[in-house]
Amino acid sequence: MALSPPLLTYVGSEPLGARTLLSPFRTVGPAADTKDVVTSFLDPLISFVSAHAWLAYLTLFLAALLEAVPVVGSVIPGSTIILALSALVPGGELKLQWVLLAAAIGAVLGDGSAYWIGHRQQREILNTWPLTNYPRVVEQSESFFHRFGSWAVFFARFVPPIRAFVPVTAGALGMAPAKFYAVNIPAILVWAPAHVLPGVLAVSALHEYAGLHHHGHVGKHIWILTVIGGAIILGLAIWIIRRRQGSGVAAAKPRA
Repeated sequence: MALSPPLLTYVGSEPLGARTLLSPFRTVGPAADTKDVVTSFLDPLISFVSAHAWLAYLTLFLAALLEAVPVVGSVIPGSTIILALSALVPGGELKLQWVLLAAAIGAVLGDGSAYWIGHRQQREILNTWPLTNYPRVVEQSESFFHRFGSWAVFFARFVPPIRAFVPVTAGALGMAPAKFYAVNIPAILVWAPAHVLPGVLAVSALHEYAGLHHHGHVGKHIWILTVIGGAIILGLAIWIIRRRQGSGVAAAKPRA
């Protein structure tokens, strides 16, 4: 009795054996092309960070620092950068303690610098360029500060874009340095883990419960793309809300 030849299945010109057919991650067509594009972009970035971790820590520090600078902080995606890079902690590319430290020190120096500028120049700084180009945000920051008092410094850490304006406003309105730091430092000690740990836990869960391997970087890809997509959606939502509010204010003004 003749033995039948081994079963081979072809996709295009590529033979697929039984093990290949059983693989749940075999993807062909447009989805595979998209995956290849993502992989070709993110994998070299992850490898670079793994080989030059100090640059990643410096990036985290600068992201947290610049996010606290008035005006600059409203356009620097500091939170997005921190959330995205936190995905590299479970695989060992970055160390959790250094990520937290870099983010916290950057935030302390950024908030402190903005506060001292306001403290030295008082209300004059609020009527100086470039803050004069953002009268609505400055007004919102003042209202936020008057509404919550010292707690405004704490809450503002978690509320973009006034996060970049409240420290300078607190200094300009005469908040005492000891009082400022007594609220600001605890806020940062909560803010830093709140931005780092979600990525660490999410990627760890993907590897632990979805069976994804760290060396494949799939969990990192999923988290990084989710963060970027979420940031884009949030940015568009804020832009649409501001446009509608601006249109409403313009319509409400009496015509001459």
